[in-house]
Amino acid sequence: MDKKFTKQKSERETAQDMRCSIGFIYLFSYYLLQFCGHTWIFSNMSARFLSFGIDALAGTFYFVGVMMSLCQLLSVLELFHIADGIEECPLFPRLVQVIERNFLLLLIISQEEFQSKTVVCVLFYLWNILHLIRYPYQLMCLFNTPSFNMLWARYTLAIPVYILSVITEGISILQALPYYESQGTFSVQLKAPVSVYVHFPYLLMAYLPLLAAGSSLTVRILLRERSQALDRWNKKTKWS
Repeated sequence: MDKKFTKQKSERETAQDMRCSIGFIYLFSYYLLQFCGHTWIFSNMSARFLSFGIDALAGTFYFVGVMMSLCQLLSVLELFHIADGIEECPLFPRLVQVIERNFLLLLIISQEEFQSKTVVCVLFYLWNILHLIRYPYQLMCLFNTPSFNMLWARYTLAIPVYILSVITEGISILQALPYYESQGTFSVQLKAPVSVYVHFPYLLMAYLPLLAAGSSLTVRILLRERSQALDRWNKKTKWS
Protein backbone atom coordinates (compact mmCIF):
# COMPACT_ATOMS: atom_id res chain seq x y z
CA MET A 1 0.00 0.00 0.00
CA ASP A 2 2.83 2.38 0.91
CA LYS A 3 4.66 1.55 -2.33
CA LYS A 4 1.51 2.24 -4.36
CA PHE A 5 0.96 5.57 -2.59
CA THR A 6 4.62 6.53 -3.07
CA LYS A 7 4.40 5.65 -6.77
CA GLN A 8 1.26 7.75 -7.25
CA LYS A 9 2.85 10.67 -5.41
CA SER A 10 5.97 10.39 -7.56
CA GLU A 11 3.87 10.36 -10.73
CA ARG A 12 1.98 13.46 -9.62
CA GLU A 13 5.23 15.27 -8.83
CA THR A 14 6.68 14.26 -12.21
CA ALA A 15 3.56 15.50 -14.02
CA GLN A 16 3.68 18.77 -12.08
CA ASP A 17 7.37 19.28 -12.86
CA MET A 18 6.71 18.59 -16.54
CA ARG A 19 3.84 21.06 -16.55
CA CYS A 20 6.05 23.69 -14.89
CA SER A 21 8.83 23.17 -17.44
CA ILE A 22 6.40 23.37 -20.36
CA GLY A 23 4.87 26.50 -18.85
CA PHE A 24 8.33 28.02 -18.43
CA ILE A 25 9.28 27.37 -22.06
CA TYR A 26 5.92 28.68 -23.27
CA LEU A 27 6.08 31.89 -21.21
CA PHE A 28 9.69 32.51 -22.22
CA SER A 29 8.80 32.10 -25.91
CA TYR A 30 5.73 34.31 -25.56
CA TYR A 31 7.48 37.14 -23.70
CA LEU A 32 10.44 37.02 -26.08
CA LEU A 33 8.15 37.10 -29.13
CA GLN A 34 6.24 40.10 -27.77
CA PHE A 35 9.45 41.89 -26.83
CA CYS A 36 10.95 41.36 -30.29
CA GLY A 37 7.73 42.47 -31.98
CA HIS A 38 7.45 45.69 -30.00
CA THR A 39 11.18 46.37 -30.35
CA TRP A 40 10.78 46.11 -34.13
CA ILE A 41 7.81 48.50 -34.06
CA PHE A 42 9.60 51.03 -31.85
CA SER A 43 12.80 50.86 -33.93
CA ASN A 44 10.88 51.21 -37.20
CA MET A 45 8.89 54.20 -35.97
CA SER A 46 11.97 55.90 -34.51
CA ALA A 47 14.08 55.33 -37.63
CA ARG A 48 11.36 56.73 -39.89
CA PHE A 49 10.87 59.74 -37.63
CA LEU A 50 14.62 60.49 -37.56
CA SER A 51 14.81 60.09 -41.35
CA PHE A 52 11.67 61.93 -42.48
CA GLY A 53 10.70 64.04 -39.47
CA ILE A 54 7.05 65.04 -39.06
CA ASP A 55 6.20 63.61 -42.48
CA ALA A 56 6.78 60.10 -41.12
CA LEU A 57 3.84 60.36 -38.70
CA ALA A 58 1.21 60.03 -41.42
CA GLY A 59 2.52 56.64 -42.56
CA THR A 60 2.91 55.10 -39.12
CA PHE A 61 -0.04 52.73 -39.36
CA TYR A 62 0.85 51.72 -42.92
CA PHE A 63 4.33 50.55 -41.90
CA VAL A 64 3.75 49.07 -38.43
CA GLY A 65 -0.03 48.57 -38.20
CA VAL A 66 0.03 44.86 -39.07
CA MET A 67 2.72 44.04 -36.51
CA MET A 68 0.99 46.13 -33.85
CA SER A 69 -2.33 44.40 -34.54
CA LEU A 70 -0.66 40.99 -34.32
CA CYS A 71 1.03 41.81 -30.99
CA GLN A 72 -2.18 43.16 -29.49
CA LEU A 73 -4.20 40.15 -30.65
CA LEU A 74 -1.60 37.85 -29.10
CA SER A 75 -1.96 39.76 -25.82
CA VAL A 76 -5.41 38.16 -25.44
CA LEU A 77 -3.50 34.99 -24.48
CA GLU A 78 -2.35 36.75 -21.31
CA LEU A 79 -5.89 36.53 -19.94
CA PHE A 80 -5.66 32.75 -20.25
CA HIS A 81 -2.20 32.81 -18.63
CA ILE A 82 -3.67 34.46 -15.54
CA ALA A 83 -6.77 32.23 -15.50
CA ASP A 84 -4.60 29.10 -15.80
CA GLY A 85 -2.26 30.25 -13.05
CA ILE A 86 0.98 30.22 -15.05
CA GLU A 87 1.24 33.99 -14.65
CA GLU A 88 0.65 35.66 -11.29
CA CYS A 89 -1.08 38.95 -11.95
CA PRO A 90 -4.44 40.60 -11.17
CA LEU A 91 -6.87 39.82 -13.96
CA PHE A 92 -8.81 43.10 -14.03
CA PRO A 93 -5.98 45.50 -15.08
CA ARG A 94 -4.84 43.17 -17.84
CA LEU A 95 -8.43 42.66 -19.04
CA VAL A 96 -9.03 46.42 -19.24
CA GLN A 97 -5.80 47.03 -21.13
CA VAL A 98 -6.37 44.21 -23.62
CA ILE A 99 -9.95 45.30 -24.35
CA GLU A 100 -9.21 49.01 -24.73
CA ARG A 101 -6.20 48.51 -27.02
CA ASN A 102 -7.85 45.99 -29.32
CA PHE A 103 -10.98 48.15 -29.45
CA LEU A 104 -8.90 51.19 -30.45
CA LEU A 105 -7.14 49.16 -33.13
CA LEU A 106 -10.52 48.13 -34.53
CA LEU A 107 -11.53 51.80 -34.73
CA ILE A 108 -8.27 52.74 -36.47
CA ILE A 109 -8.33 49.85 -38.94
CA SER A 110 -11.95 50.46 -39.96
CA GLN A 111 -11.33 54.12 -40.90
CA GLU A 112 -8.54 54.50 -43.45
CA GLU A 113 -8.69 58.31 -43.32
CA PHE A 114 -8.08 58.24 -39.58
CA GLN A 115 -4.93 56.12 -39.86
CA SER A 116 -2.79 59.09 -40.90
CA LYS A 117 -3.60 61.11 -37.77
CA THR A 118 -0.70 62.13 -35.52
CA VAL A 119 -2.54 60.76 -32.48
CA VAL A 120 -2.16 57.23 -33.91
CA CYS A 121 1.64 57.56 -33.89
CA VAL A 122 1.62 58.95 -30.33
CA LEU A 123 -0.64 56.12 -29.19
CA PHE A 124 1.60 53.47 -30.74
CA TYR A 125 4.67 55.01 -29.09
CA LEU A 126 3.05 54.97 -25.65
CA TRP A 127 1.84 51.39 -26.05
CA ASN A 128 5.33 50.33 -27.12
CA ILE A 129 6.99 52.03 -24.17
CA LEU A 130 4.66 50.18 -21.80
CA HIS A 131 5.41 46.84 -23.41
CA LEU A 132 9.16 47.46 -23.62
CA ILE A 133 9.08 48.13 -19.87
CA ARG A 134 6.97 45.11 -18.97
CA TYR A 135 8.22 42.24 -21.13
CA PRO A 136 11.94 42.48 -20.22
CA TYR A 137 10.88 42.55 -16.57
CA GLN A 138 8.72 39.46 -17.08
CA LEU A 139 11.59 37.68 -18.83
CA MET A 140 13.94 38.47 -15.96
CA CYS A 141 11.38 37.19 -13.43
CA LEU A 142 11.49 33.79 -15.14
CA PHE A 143 15.23 33.44 -14.48
CA ASN A 144 16.12 35.58 -11.52
CA THR A 145 15.07 38.54 -9.43
CA PRO A 146 15.13 41.68 -11.63
CA SER A 147 17.28 44.63 -10.66
CA PHE A 148 15.78 47.51 -8.71
CA ASN A 149 15.90 49.73 -11.81
CA MET A 150 13.79 47.27 -13.77
CA LEU A 151 11.39 46.85 -10.86
CA TRP A 152 11.09 50.63 -10.49
CA ALA A 153 10.41 51.08 -14.20
CA ARG A 154 7.84 48.26 -14.19
CA TYR A 155 5.85 49.48 -11.20
CA THR A 156 6.55 53.25 -11.12
CA LEU A 157 7.44 54.59 -14.57
CA ALA A 158 4.75 52.49 -16.24
CA ILE A 159 1.90 54.13 -14.29
CA PRO A 160 2.21 57.71 -15.71
CA VAL A 161 2.88 56.26 -19.17
CA TYR A 162 -0.31 54.21 -18.86
CA ILE A 163 -2.28 57.29 -17.79
CA LEU A 164 -0.94 59.20 -20.81
CA SER A 165 -1.90 56.31 -23.10
CA VAL A 166 -5.47 56.31 -21.75
CA ILE A 167 -5.76 60.08 -22.31
CA THR A 168 -4.46 59.57 -25.86
CA GLU A 169 -7.00 56.79 -26.41
CA GLY A 170 -9.78 59.17 -25.36
CA ILE A 171 -8.48 61.84 -27.75
CA SER A 172 -8.33 59.21 -30.52
CA ILE A 173 -11.99 58.34 -29.99
CA LEU A 174 -13.01 62.00 -30.06
CA GLN A 175 -11.06 62.57 -33.27
CA ALA A 176 -12.60 59.45 -34.84
CA LEU A 177 -16.19 60.56 -34.17
CA PRO A 178 -16.53 62.81 -37.27
CA TYR A 179 -15.47 59.96 -39.57
CA TYR A 180 -18.09 57.62 -38.14
CA GLU A 181 -20.69 60.41 -38.24
CA SER A 182 -20.11 61.12 -41.93
CA GLN A 183 -19.74 57.55 -43.18
CA GLY A 184 -22.12 55.70 -40.85
CA THR A 185 -19.69 52.83 -40.26
CA PHE A 186 -21.02 50.24 -37.77
CA SER A 187 -24.33 52.15 -37.46
CA VAL A 188 -27.13 49.64 -38.08
CA GLN A 189 -30.92 49.44 -38.09
CA LEU A 190 -32.21 46.68 -35.81
CA LYS A 191 -35.70 45.39 -36.63
CA ALA A 192 -36.18 42.69 -34.01
CA PRO A 193 -37.64 42.65 -31.45
CA VAL A 194 -38.27 46.40 -31.96
CA SER A 195 -37.09 48.74 -34.66
CA VAL A 196 -34.07 50.61 -33.27
CA TYR A 197 -31.35 52.53 -35.06
CA VAL A 198 -27.97 52.00 -33.40
CA HIS A 199 -25.86 55.10 -34.01
CA PHE A 200 -22.25 54.01 -33.47
CA PRO A 201 -20.89 57.48 -32.54
CA TYR A 202 -23.27 57.47 -29.56
CA LEU A 203 -21.80 54.15 -28.46
CA LEU A 204 -18.31 55.64 -28.73
CA MET A 205 -19.35 58.58 -26.56
CA ALA A 206 -20.84 56.16 -24.02
CA TYR A 207 -17.58 54.20 -24.07
CA LEU A 208 -15.55 57.20 -22.89
CA PRO A 209 -16.84 57.21 -19.27
CA LEU A 210 -16.42 53.42 -19.18
CA LEU A 211 -12.81 53.89 -20.32
CA ALA A 212 -12.24 56.48 -17.60
CA ALA A 213 -13.81 54.30 -14.89
CA GLY A 214 -11.97 51.13 -15.91
CA SER A 215 -8.65 52.96 -16.18
CA SER A 216 -9.11 54.59 -12.77
CA LEU A 217 -9.65 51.19 -11.15
CA THR A 218 -6.66 49.85 -13.06
CA VAL A 219 -4.43 52.65 -11.77
CA ARG A 220 -5.56 51.94 -8.19
CA ILE A 221 -4.66 48.28 -8.59
CA LEU A 222 -1.32 49.17 -10.19
CA LEU A 223 -0.50 51.50 -7.29
CA ARG A 224 -1.29 48.72 -4.83
CA GLU A 225 0.90 46.32 -6.83
CA ARG A 226 3.69 48.91 -6.76
CA SER A 227 3.48 49.25 -2.99
CA GLN A 228 3.56 45.48 -2.51
CA ALA A 229 6.48 45.01 -4.92
CA LEU A 230 8.56 47.72 -3.27
CA ASP A 231 7.78 46.32 0.18
CA ARG A 232 8.97 42.87 -0.91
CA TRP A 233 12.15 44.41 -2.32
CA ASN A 234 12.84 46.37 0.87
CA LYS A 235 12.33 43.27 3.02
CA LYS A 236 14.62 41.25 0.77
CA THR A 237 17.41 43.84 0.86
CA LYS A 238 16.98 44.19 4.62
CA TRP A 239 17.44 40.46 5.24
CA SER A 240 20.26 39.99 2.71
